[in-house]
Amino acid sequence: MSDVENTPPSRVQRSLTFMIAAVIGLSVLAFVALLIGLATQTLNYDLQIWQVVFFVPYFGLPIGFVLIFVLLVISIRRRRQDARGSK
Repeated sequence: MSDVENTPPSRVQRSLTFMIAAVIGLSVLAFVALLIGLATQTLNYDLQIWQVVFFVPYFGLPIGFVLIFVLLVISIRRRRQDARGSK
């Protein structure tokens, strides 16, 4: 293994990873709550909490996808920089 593969992730990469996990995890939980609410027929759109639960996956999943793309770009740039520095 070379030194390029052993470089630890930066603070930005770790922060993005936790943000991605939180946003996508919360979105999936909200989606499951919606499915359970629909299955048990207790879903009442007049209540404000259900409106919030409805829009969390609607906005959270695209934001999570953008964050994954940003993390991918940052990781690629860092690996390229590390590879150029080791030569």
